[in-house]
Amino acid sequence: MKKLRVLYHDNCFDGVSSAAVFSCFYKRHVDPDAAIEYEGLTHKAGQLIGEELFGDSENVIVDFKYSASQRLTWWFDHHESAFLSPQDEAHFRQDKSGLKFHDPGYKSCTKFIAYITEKVFSVQMPDLEELIYWADIIDGAQFPDARTAVELKAPALKLMLVIEASHQREFIHKIIQDLQHRTLAQVVDDPAVKSRFDVLYAHHTESIEIMRKEAKCIGGVIEFDVSAYDLDGYNKFIPYYLFPESVYCVGVSRSSVRSKVSVGTNPWSKRPRQHNLAKLCEKYGGGGHSVVAAISFKPDAIDSARAAAREISGKLQADLKASQ
Repeated sequence: MKKLRVLYHDNCFDGVSSAAVFSCFYKRHVDPDAAIEYEGLTHKAGQLIGEELFGDSENVIVDFKYSASQRLTWWFDHHESAFLSPQDEAHFRQDKSGLKFHDPGYKSCTKFIAYITEKVFSVQMPDLEELIYWADIIDGAQFPDARTAVELKAPALKLMLVIEASHQREFIHKIIQDLQHRTLAQVVDDPAVKSRFDVLYAHHTESIEIMRKEAKCIGGVIEFDVSAYDLDGYNKFIPYYLFPESVYCVGVSRSSVRSKVSVGTNPWSKRPRQHNLAKLCEKYGGGGHSVVAAISFKPDAIDSARAAAREISGKLQADLKASQ
């Protein structure tokens, strides 16, 4: 019996879904009796994936940055900012294992994994189509409108709220396991999930009012600072719900592990996006996707986070004004 440790992007629907889909693939392609354990990864200032996070046998990282560790067996990611250094990228390019994959053209890592496992390893997982579909919708912000993304009517969106706001490892790991053989509706109807959703949804409605109070839209750019509130894991579509005329959003928040600057593009804006936000955030040590990115600072570096947010917002506003 093989042992596998799955390191995934924590508190992220796509990260959790990626862990579930890869686990199913591994059991169907490598070892149906494999002992699989999970470890969530969170972006932090100067984030390095320490050797102590890897298991003693096979290891996979999904939906998170690359590691040049000799202990990494598999890797799947779809972020533009997938490498912490040019040396890490060179290490990946030189890899001959055939088990490490990167494609920033995919909107979700979950769908990328499903594509690779079918095309490269001839493993199809039609029973996971619902999960793969919703991971792509959520991570790619492909909702028909902001109301859908904020009002959270679909089971997948209810589960998204629970995953993004829950910090109990065992609870999230149970969700990963359940997603491998249960529908999204069945997972959400589990009493443990439902009870958390009810509490979190009440907090979610409060966060809408906090954002309404703290956010403002200047020159097409939403600005907000909610670092004084317990809003780690807020719904990132709320700003666009409140300011549909916006093009970009720059926000500051804080948790016990980091101060964070979030930079996003309004998915429903009729004005064209002019910036690759991943590249913009890389200048401050962050990264992500072309349409949504972030920068992590140490928890006590809130002033540095605010300064970076001001600079980024000012640049976005100036470029929008120049393009009119």
